[in-house]
Amino acid sequence: MTLRVIGAGLGRTGTTSLKRALEQLLEAPCYHMGDVYRNPEHTALWHEAVRGRMPQWQRLFDGYAAAADWPVASFWQELGEAYPDALIVLSVRDPEAWWHSANETIFEVLENSTNDAWRLMVGDLFASRFTRSVTEKKGCIEAFERHVAEVRENVPEDRLLEWQPGNGWEPLCRALGVPVPDMPFPHANTTREFQSRGG
Repeated sequence: MTLRVIGAGLGRTGTTSLKRALEQLLEAPCYHMGDVYRNPEHTALWHEAVRGRMPQWQRLFDGYAAAADWPVASFWQELGEAYPDALIVLSVRDPEAWWHSANETIFEVLENSTNDAWRLMVGDLFASRFTRSVTEKKGCIEAFERHVAEVRENVPEDRLLEWQPGNGWEPLCRALGVPVPDMPFPHANTTREFQSRGG
């Protein structure tokens, strides 16, 4: 199995909904930050990647048909080169709404996590590939907009799908050449849901 979809959208842009949708459409798992958190060896591999030593992507993503969310989104360029036939999906959101959601979920977990290896990896990831100032609204929004612009500018049009959860199934199905499922689109991991389960 090889990656058919690379999610270039940052966390809190509907990446959990995207994960569930892709798993339904591709009938295979989609890699997500949850996989990193649950697997200490993956945390170590991503920390090495942040330091410039890329893992063996095929081994890391063995058994997965797609990958989305952080840290994948920060390595969209490397992954795009490693999987040249994969569709790159840029999930997007209004920057102000994104900031409020990320600040109340991801950034709060980062600050309070007792998983030291994971917290250090994510902190270094943000510092080197996003922004050092995750607690500062202006810097975060600028980093978010910079990331979106870089993906738009560097991914060929025929390989890029810009998407948000409100778009539902159709754009994903059209880009992947698969039928639209006869079921509601899976909207998941709202800020309230995230906070209720503690991350």
